[in-house]
Amino acid sequence: MSIVIIGGNDCMVCKYKNLCKDYNCEAKVFTQMKGTMKSRIGNPDLLVLFTNTVSHKMIRVATNEAKASNLPIERCHSSSLSALRGILDKHVNV
Repeated sequence: MSIVIIGGNDCMVCKYKNLCKDYNCEAKVFTQMKGTMKSRIGNPDLLVLFTNTVSHKMIRVATNEAKASNLPIERCHSSSLSALRGILDKHVNV
């Protein structure tokens, strides 16, 4: 399963990826908007938005891309590892 995480903390990127790896998932993490994010999202199985740590423009681009590609979106206000673990428990069958 592939996951794209939008938002979160820069210092937590490796921890997000390692947690996803524990769930046998590949993760792309975008903490800041650099260039054309729309083409870099790709076609994941799940899009996770950490809404507290992301700009409105980034949310708008991500949700528009998800709607166009018919991707499931999971929004979470917190960008902690336990919040991500809860999302992965809900969506990933280990």
